[in-house]
Amino acid sequence: MENLALIDSFSEFKDDKQIDRVTLMAILEEVFRNALKKKYGSDDNFDIIVNPDKGDLEIWRNRIVVADGEVEDPNEEISLSAAQKIEPDFEIGEDVSEEVKLIDLGRRSILALRQNLISKIHEHDNTIIYKQFKDLEGEIYTAEVHHIRHRAVILLDDEGNEIILPKEKQIPSDFFRKGDNVRGIIESVDLKGNKPTIIMSRAAPVFLEKLFEQEIPEVFDGLITVKKVVRIPGEKAKVAVDSYDDRIDPVGACVGMKGSRIHGIVRELGNENIDVINYTSNLTLYITRALSPAKVTSVKIDEVKKRAEVILRPEEVSKAIGRGGHNIRLAGQLTGYEIDVLREGAEEDVELTEFSDEIEGWIIQEFSKIGLDTAKSVLEHDINDLVKRTDLEEETIRDVINILKEEFEE
Repeated sequence: MENLALIDSFSEFKDDKQIDRVTLMAILEEVFRNALKKKYGSDDNFDIIVNPDKGDLEIWRNRIVVADGEVEDPNEEISLSAAQKIEPDFEIGEDVSEEVKLIDLGRRSILALRQNLISKIHEHDNTIIYKQFKDLEGEIYTAEVHHIRHRAVILLDDEGNEIILPKEKQIPSDFFRKGDNVRGIIESVDLKGNKPTIIMSRAAPVFLEKLFEQEIPEVFDGLITVKKVVRIPGEKAKVAVDSYDDRIDPVGACVGMKGSRIHGIVRELGNENIDVINYTSNLTLYITRALSPAKVTSVKIDEVKKRAEVILRPEEVSKAIGRGGHNIRLAGQLTGYEIDVLREGAEEDVELTEFSDEIEGWIIQEFSKIGLDTAKSVLEHDINDLVKRTDLEEETIRDVINILKEEFEE
């Protein structure tokens, strides 16, 4: 094999979309220099001439002519008689340039060179892919389901790049089939052993934020700002929005007429319940809005401890807490305050947690899930109603009620 047209010799490893001819020639030179170092000990006295336009490459070895029998370093010196076989006019002390053919490197070196070239090209491709997706971190991306595993879905984009959507970064209701198009955000990109690992997420709050940018023109144009997003993926989300233009109703613009604008986002997120609220720097008002749809009577704030004590009418408490405690948890995350809910007129009431010596914690938690976290709030309900609304047995509920009644009979 000659050195000419080496690009064509290795064309099966060249991806036109990932590597250009000039870069391939540079990689080729690097690989050849490594091969020369291995065979001759040094590549300092070699000239490698590449021509990316023609796709050829030449290697020239430069040595100094010395008298016969005085060659100490055969890589840098050549005897007079050997030099005169190349050109009869050579004399001692002159420089000799001799072309090295690919076959001179030996069969094993050629095989190693070929393997190194493949490795370098793949490494280059992976670096390009890494940089490309690193720039896309936090952005929405679409790819097709290629393979479904137990702990992750493997996606491929139009360029054949592999993207991983782990189980924990999916929405619980997500169900995929091979060939489905999937949208998510590129959450992280890492190089592991020179191979880029691209992770997609559909559960991250930023995915919902980017969906607002895509689906709501005023957000895309910057007329409306998404201040903060908190989510329990597939269950509930709260989005605080604001606008510098007083003529714009941020919430109305995001929700749309009869929910027309937000409907597509809700559907994309597996019918996740999305509360959109107006952001305000007035902390009391912000906490009140964050607890929507509950109507708050009053708010007492402790800015040092980052706690807020919220008083509501008894019928509003369950709304404030929400199913599974989702509403109050998200309100706390949105505002940055731990929120304690109290009922109006409950000054003489007792928190259920005060009975932890007599009532097991998981039972107290069951009552809390339906918004009942004080003794009187439990006693106000009928036993049959409590059986229907909780996962507790009737006997367990009766025992709890008896314990609570004793507190107020003393």
